[in-house]
Amino acid sequence: MATSRASPPLLAYVLHRYDWSETSLIVELFTRAQGRLVVAAKGAKRPTSQLRPVLLPFQPLHALLGKAPADEQGEVRLLRSAEWAGGQPLLNAAVMFPAFYLNELLMKLLARQDPHPVLFDAYADTLAALASQGEGDGDAVPLRAFELVLLRQLGWLPDLAVATLTTQPVQAAQRYALDAEAGLIERHHGGLTGADWVALQAALDHGSLAALRAACKAVAAGLRAPLRQLLDYHLGPSQLRTRHVWQGVQRLAPRAAPAP
Repeated sequence: MATSRASPPLLAYVLHRYDWSETSLIVELFTRAQGRLVVAAKGAKRPTSQLRPVLLPFQPLHALLGKAPADEQGEVRLLRSAEWAGGQPLLNAAVMFPAFYLNELLMKLLARQDPHPVLFDAYADTLAALASQGEGDGDAVPLRAFELVLLRQLGWLPDLAVATLTTQPVQAAQRYALDAEAGLIERHHGGLTGADWVALQAALDHGSLAALRAACKAVAAGLRAPLRQLLDYHLGPSQLRTRHVWQGVQRLAPRAAPAP
């Protein structure tokens, strides 16, 4: 008779965690191989638990899970063990809020058990970019680059080198807006130039997040509104708590960075 075995360790990040009982937690993981998973971390709140100091956000883990439930409706897996995978710089307080914004996007837009290895790598790379930010660098560029990768990986980003309605290549000097329903459309005022959109598309096709951040750098301010509109369209009635809270921070501290 075959014996039940745990699955091999998964490279993962903690997206969210909440109390399950007096001693245990339910944890939402973003894994490279299996996508977003929900796991039960029994005893993780005990002072002597091996899991207690490891289940922290923004740090890579090797997570060992119990066997997947036979019932397809049973989504919760048992977290047998977790170890810090290392290699990820610690985030300073100034970039914690943008990092939680990334986590909330993944929580609300990714279906469970749907692997996105390219997006996983982009998430890890973006955390490293936020950790390396110097004083006053801001977080707009890494956030805009991540949003573009997220939208593309989920199939919601049109080809940025083509005017959607005419299916013709964009003209370098013409200005275009990114509309949630109509795609890339001509605008006499506002929007970005065709050359800007083409540069972003080329960086996305190249596959390097560093190249994409470089392309975003000159147009980060102009990208914020259209990407927010596109994300909000797919979020539907679900509102981002991180954005709402940060708007409250801005009212108390007007010099604070704008909400993502």
